[in-house]
Amino acid sequence: MKQRLLVDMDGVLADIYAQLIELEYQDLGIRQSYEKLNGTSEADVFKNALTYIHSDGFFRNLPVMEGSVDVMRQLNEKYELFIVSAAMEFPKSLSDKYYWLEEHFPFLHWKQIVMCGSKTVVKGDIMIDDHFKNLDYFDGKTILFAQPHNSAGNIKNHTRVDSWSDIAKILL
Repeated sequence: MKQRLLVDMDGVLADIYAQLIELEYQDLGIRQSYEKLNGTSEADVFKNALTYIHSDGFFRNLPVMEGSVDVMRQLNEKYELFIVSAAMEFPKSLSDKYYWLEEHFPFLHWKQIVMCGSKTVVKGDIMIDDHFKNLDYFDGKTILFAQPHNSAGNIKNHTRVDSWSDIAKILL
């Protein structure tokens, strides 16, 4: 029986920061650097972050994390893979996220997509996420995808990765 692998979307498959940096530059002429973002939440750094995140199309147009498509294709063969996104916080994101996945990860079946309010309801063997709040409760192996907002946090028992090639080295 294959191990169950749960993979987050935003900040793991989809590059939220690149989108926020670009939108803020277009709207305000401010170009944020990743170094300045370390240890702070998106809402604390980007003046209009919540406006952007709650707008139509924000999640539909996110850039894909480098290397994620190829590694995910391989992981999909080796594991019982599910995309798990706490999408209910942003109701406008539901269809955006589905169509984004369909476009960039067409090898995933709709039955492999879980949109929820809290990830505490999902069970698996391994979880890849960029938020401690989702990994800290999880009973299985946890992989923390490095993002500016989690750079100052207590890593606890999570394995920190910086890229999809790091994930491939661990799971493939």
